[in-house]
Amino acid sequence: MIKRKLFKELVGHLPQKELSIIIGPRQAGKTTLMEQLQDYLHQRGERTLYLNLDIEWDRPHFDSQAALLGKIELEFGRQRAYIFIDEIQRKENAGLFLKGLFDLKLPYKFIVSGSGSLELKAKIQESLVGRKRLFELTSISFEEFVNHKTGYQYQDNLKAFFEIEKDKAHNLLIEYMNFGGFPRVILAPGKKEKTQIIDDIYRSTLEKDIAYLLKIDKPEAFNALIKVIASQIGNLLNYNELSSTLNLSYPTVKKYLWYAQKIYLLDLIAPYARNVRKEISKSPIPYFWDLGLRNYALDLFGHLSRPVEYSFVFENFIYLLLRRRLLSSATKLHFWRTKDKAEVDFIWESGRQLIPIEVKYRSFKKETVPRSLRSFITKYRPAAAYLVNLDFKKQVTLGQTRLCFLPYHELLSIPIGEL
Repeated sequence: MIKRKLFKELVGHLPQKELSIIIGPRQAGKTTLMEQLQDYLHQRGERTLYLNLDIEWDRPHFDSQAALLGKIELEFGRQRAYIFIDEIQRKENAGLFLKGLFDLKLPYKFIVSGSGSLELKAKIQESLVGRKRLFELTSISFEEFVNHKTGYQYQDNLKAFFEIEKDKAHNLLIEYMNFGGFPRVILAPGKKEKTQIIDDIYRSTLEKDIAYLLKIDKPEAFNALIKVIASQIGNLLNYNELSSTLNLSYPTVKKYLWYAQKIYLLDLIAPYARNVRKEISKSPIPYFWDLGLRNYALDLFGHLSRPVEYSFVFENFIYLLLRRRLLSSATKLHFWRTKDKAEVDFIWESGRQLIPIEVKYRSFKKETVPRSLRSFITKYRPAAAYLVNLDFKKQVTLGQTRLCFLPYHELLSIPIGEL
């Protein structure tokens, strides 16, 4: 069993009247997490009921709110109980269905999960304002991965593990960048089994989330788009070029990319720009939510070998580390790129504070500052800047800016306020 950090947050929300709703990509471990919560409640003598809309004999209980309440009252009467509902995206108008249950002020706590489909996110957001808290469960984070792989021996002292066991830590980084973080992939014993599982996840995402849930008329074209995007992580997207290459209209390309974000396939980050005449202000940059899925789309799953391949995937990896830290904050993440081709990978924007973050998949021997990073520092004079790399740590001063050469793993432990 792989321990998930989200488990403690969900346990902390159990006493609240709001619905606890777990959303995320297919095969991220939502059902397993729900089962762990149910076991936790059983150990405390609580009453629970688990229903899954993917199970045929559970579906009749969701024909109406009255049908579901009839089933719950049959089990518990009007006593306090915890009701688990899995795969809620199978229920039409799920948001309104849950809203009606919540507004009855029943003595039941509902814990709900579903794949991050368009219908689920949009309708639940609209219908359950003030009645729910969303918990986002993505594939296994690198921190969760390392803790699992090391038997949780260093979970309270990961910083020391990375500093002392450098070879082991680097091997884990290589494994994670090659295979990604889907739980079944991580737990599979060999490369052949991992490949079969990622193939199943990839196909089910396209066939179920895209073809069925999102009613896309050309799943083959969507698949081709994902493959092209997978080859362009860290690079500007050119919508016109994508439209021409894939023989899709400009609006269709934008629509498909929007869908891809809603089902947790990829994310697009926007540029940071104050001077729109000199800085590129429209084209986004794509990053994938799971590195293994991205590699599979390019037939590179478990086959990364060239430094340039690792360089792009490492940049995506750092994006994921940063992205996870944005979930509970008002911070925004951008990139910076000018028409003169000066570029910085990430701009951490919190209020009026700007922090440039450049990423290099290499080991530094001395303080070498890229020209583009110097350009941003000169232009905006941030209080701090970071150059994230494999293992070099040092701090220098450029004008009024504190520039930190930072080993990537320290992004796991540095408090957000210090970034």
